[in-house]
Amino acid sequence: MSTPPRHEATSPRDLVGIGIGPCNLSLAALAHPLAELDAVFYEQRPGFDWHPGLLIDGATIQVPFLADLVTLADPTSPWSFLNYLKNRERLFPFYFAEHFHIQRAEYDAYCRWVAQNLPGLRFSHQVDAVRWNPERDVFEVDFTQLDTEGEAEALGRTYTRNVVLGVGSEPLVPDPLKPLVNTPGVPVVHAADYLDHRTEILAADHITVVGSGQSGAEVFLDLLRHRPAGRERIHWIGRSEAFAPMEYSKLGLEHFTPDYTRYFHALPEPVRDRLVPAQWQLHKGIDAGTLAAIHDELYRRTLHGGWPDAVLTPGVRVRTAGRIATTKIELHLEHLQQDSRSRLTTDAVVLATGYRPRPLDRILAGLDPYLRRDKSERLRIDQDYRLVLDPCVTGSVYVQNAELHTHGIGAPDLGLAAWRSATILNNLTGKEPYPQPPRTAFTTFGLQEDRHRVPPTRQVRHLTPLVDGT
Repeated sequence: MSTPPRHEATSPRDLVGIGIGPCNLSLAALAHPLAELDAVFYEQRPGFDWHPGLLIDGATIQVPFLADLVTLADPTSPWSFLNYLKNRERLFPFYFAEHFHIQRAEYDAYCRWVAQNLPGLRFSHQVDAVRWNPERDVFEVDFTQLDTEGEAEALGRTYTRNVVLGVGSEPLVPDPLKPLVNTPGVPVVHAADYLDHRTEILAADHITVVGSGQSGAEVFLDLLRHRPAGRERIHWIGRSEAFAPMEYSKLGLEHFTPDYTRYFHALPEPVRDRLVPAQWQLHKGIDAGTLAAIHDELYRRTLHGGWPDAVLTPGVRVRTAGRIATTKIELHLEHLQQDSRSRLTTDAVVLATGYRPRPLDRILAGLDPYLRRDKSERLRIDQDYRLVLDPCVTGSVYVQNAELHTHGIGAPDLGLAAWRSATILNNLTGKEPYPQPPRTAFTTFGLQEDRHRVPPTRQVRHLTPLVDGT
């Protein structure tokens, strides 16, 4: 492995990363062998962890193991998942296990191995502000170093020519349920904290799971497996019209290719805004294996007669919610297709209601005069994942997993993390340390072919434009 350049305190860095989740960890891993690149990454948490509340036994990630931090950009990288297995002397067991999709806990362990061994990562460092210094033509990044208790220990500042934001997402709690969270009495927790509260939730007489995506399915299945037959007493509700499977056909998955990302970015803003919610089943559906496991578990409980005491109802939204005395919650429900309403009394609630991008306003407040926004006041982001800034700013601010509105549903997908990191590094260095394939999908997403991505030996025949009336 190459040694990163020694940083001189008086010199600006080439890159400062803010946040160390899978996206910026991927970027750091691919930046590591670039000896000329001086980069550092800051994270306020004391160490790497990835959705610890959802590392349920048996739960798998929804992309193949090849979608690790580096392989789809550089299969020879020492930071690959396969090299992690070799380092742990687990390569042959994995080979015979024939697992194309690995468990979440294993993906988390792999990322922690990278984070513990990769230089240039600074945990317990909270970034407070980013500013542009026009006199020096650099960004100023202010940070607070935290002690083991998470309290401020020291203040610092570093200078850099470029910044990359990878601060991830945060749990989303619907407005009707916000008053119930973090109030003593009845456990109401987001799925992100499920494992920390599972014992308390399982002790409740009746449990409700809200949310019809993958997290809701995994939580419901785990609760079901830990409740006695005939006395399950679990409700599972969600807004979606069905507990629908993830679109996982091979051509459907081509929506998570660089080809589709480029196509989506070139579309007009109103078209992009219509597409993202319409494509929910590509990224918010439930893994077919999880649905099968739920049905198998429910069926097993009918073998000796009777039905399990579990209610699964899609197409339902929570209108309002309130506490009854100090031990119960009443959910006011509305069925969207029937246009009917009812009430549900429960003793515990798990909110599998998803995530939203973590707000960037605080970190970027110092850059606000230079930021360019779209008609909806969202940040404009170019094809190479750079914020569009005033031309007087000579440096670049890149974003990771904050570009759903400009790059489409592949933005949070782990399968595109390595390719996006390679794109950023190619743009930042002005070279091509990670050559990109000219074509990645069999599907041609538009009638106007993107000529530069078609391999020269396999040029696609031009289509004749249609004329009205023909």
